[in-house]
Amino acid sequence: QVQLVESGGGLVQAGGSLSLSCAASGRTFSSNGMGWFRQAPGKEREFVAAISRNGRNTYYADSVKGRFTVSRDNAKNTVYLQMNSLKVEDTAVYYCAADRWGRFGSLQNNYDDWGQGTQVTVSS
Repeated sequence: QVQLVESGGGLVQAGGSLSLSCAASGRTFSSNGMGWFRQAPGKEREFVAAISRNGRNTYYADSVKGRFTVSRDNAKNTVYLQMNSLKVEDTAVYYCAADRWGRFGSLQNNYDDWGQGTQVTVSS
């Protein structure tokens, strides 16, 4: 099992930027594929971005492509989500998740461990 703690959420105006971090402990971090998901009020949780074990491959939802960047630092056991050009519709609780088999797709059921989430609110 891996424990995940997100941080960096907050309130930002539309067009602004935020950087989220997810610190991991427990199972060897570098063996996990990592993903970011979000859940807006009244909506289902949805995929945002994912990154491979070595960080060389990334995958994004169409809604964030070109605006968000996922990265990781295996030496620091941390995965990041840089969010630029934020829109009101990006408002949600953001979760990071770990896939023990090293996959980095959009399927939530593939992820074994989840953080508690961090709130991102984008105002108009």
